[in-house]
Amino acid sequence: MDKAAQLIRMAEDELTEYSTDARKIEKLRRKFSFAVPYPEQAAIRAAVQASIPQSFVAKLVAANRQTVALPFWGIGGLGLLLGISGRQPLDLIATGIGFYVAFQVQKWGWEMEAKRLVVATLDDIKAGVEAVTQPEG
Repeated sequence: MDKAAQLIRMAEDELTEYSTDARKIEKLRRKFSFAVPYPEQAAIRAAVQASIPQSFVAKLVAANRQTVALPFWGIGGLGLLLGISGRQPLDLIATGIGFYVAFQVQKWGWEMEAKRLVVATLDDIKAGVEAVTQPEG
């Protein structure tokens, strides 16, 4: 696992906790400082930033992953309901497809959120280092 993927996994772990973005960044700063030396962080930040898609759909999913996945959860549930109650096994195909697409949309949004958190954390580390290295005057 390369270092960028390692940082993204750390950010995904942090996303599971209910807290503010500032608190998540503060917790990740310590972890990132141990995992990756400061000189390498700029290259990793550029790689992670480049891997974040910039299309309209990607931005929509990143901002509202649950809202975008909701219709697919509905399709899956409706296919399950109609497949069982109507005894129509072909409707169960809609269940599988709907649930799969909903899960993949939420997973994609989760990964983009983790990448955004990695970039924000690396920017915060850089700002802290620059504030310390600049002379007061």
